[in-house]
Amino acid sequence: MAKKKKTVRREWTKDDLKTLKLLARQKTGVTKIAKKLKRTPGATAAKAFVLGVSLSTQ
Repeated sequence: MAKKKKTVRREWTKDDLKTLKLLARQKTGVTKIAKKLKRTPGATAAKAFVLGVSLSTQ
């Protein structure tokens, strides 16, 4: 049986939150923001939702 990859969760730092808000204001896409923060698009979108930050690119 294949070994299951262990999920490692990282806390959101103040710098991560600043970057998320800055890139969201610049209308950057979720996938690009996620790559910059080294997180998944789902985690990035979920955190933006909790913070009330819009990730709309329009």
